[in-house]
Amino acid sequence: MKPFYIILFAAIFFLGFSLYAYSQNSKYKKDNKFTLAFYNVENLFDTINNPQKKDEEFLPESDKKWTTKRYWQKINNLSKVISSINLNGLPEIVGLCEVENKSVLQDLVNSELLKPGDYQIIHEESDDIRGIDVALIFRKEKFTYISHEVHKVKFTKDPDYTTRDILYVKGKLNNNEILHVFVNHWSSRREGVEETEIKRIDAAKVLREKVDNLLKKDKNAKIFIMGDFNDEPTNNSLNIVLNATNNQRTTNFLELYNLMYDKHLNKVGSYNHRGEWNMIDNLIISQSLLKSKIGYVVSTDGGQVFKERWMMFDNKKTGQLTPSKSYGGPQYYGGYSDHFPVFVTLKNN
Repeated sequence: MKPFYIILFAAIFFLGFSLYAYSQNSKYKKDNKFTLAFYNVENLFDTINNPQKKDEEFLPESDKKWTTKRYWQKINNLSKVISSINLNGLPEIVGLCEVENKSVLQDLVNSELLKPGDYQIIHEESDDIRGIDVALIFRKEKFTYISHEVHKVKFTKDPDYTTRDILYVKGKLNNNEILHVFVNHWSSRREGVEETEIKRIDAAKVLREKVDNLLKKDKNAKIFIMGDFNDEPTNNSLNIVLNATNNQRTTNFLELYNLMYDKHLNKVGSYNHRGEWNMIDNLIISQSLLKSKIGYVVSTDGGQVFKERWMMFDNKKTGQLTPSKSYGGPQYYGGYSDHFPVFVTLKNN
């Protein structure tokens, strides 16, 4: 056999073997893995004025000059990030925050890269003063929707102030296990960390009550909590009020486990503020997702921050690679988001 044909035969054999191995790996992933992600998408607004929302900042005639072209660039950027999280397929569940309405979510899930996932949308309009909401998208072939609710957050010191709801979704996994998912976006630190802490504590109390209701009915309930909490794992709202820790030895089924806690201690973050990394995007689970002998579980170090070089900006001021964002004030950068997404992959025992 001539050298050319030998090389060609070897190339075809290698390609065939690679495709077979990839299909086997993909099949394994499909049958045994379930990926959940959370992404603060940094102001995903449409370009249409809604008089009932404070969306003037994101209109074509605004200082930001939020045009249709920029909007679709944003949609394509976000879909590229989400579709890249899991190498063996699109993530089964993605929690989102900073979305204006259901229309932008429909554009996102119908984008070229996400459309193959046939994502379904769960979204309710909140009373948030800025007009941004939380939402959840899921692949219906892997997660069967049962019900959802929104939980209002009222502030102790400012009861008339409106903020984002906490979204609760109940569904069934492909092994018939029930999974309870909460999507959060707690109040920012814009007026100061200490000055605004009470607002996040108020949100933590609402969430804790809902979690307790589930666990008291079923101490083995599999609960997954995700969100931009605007607090880090060691802050009072998460560590004390929500009782989400990094304690791997607890026997208390009411104690939650924060998958991002130890990463925070190691100076890893999902958001960079003035050169400091903050772990404000967290993934928190009930004990049954950590210790169950059957069904879907996750390892204690399973929480990950998803970041690739193409998602990053070379920040000359700090000497760091930080999230490549869409805007800095009115300045358009054309990036992805000012947050990195966080994710975890559950494994079915």
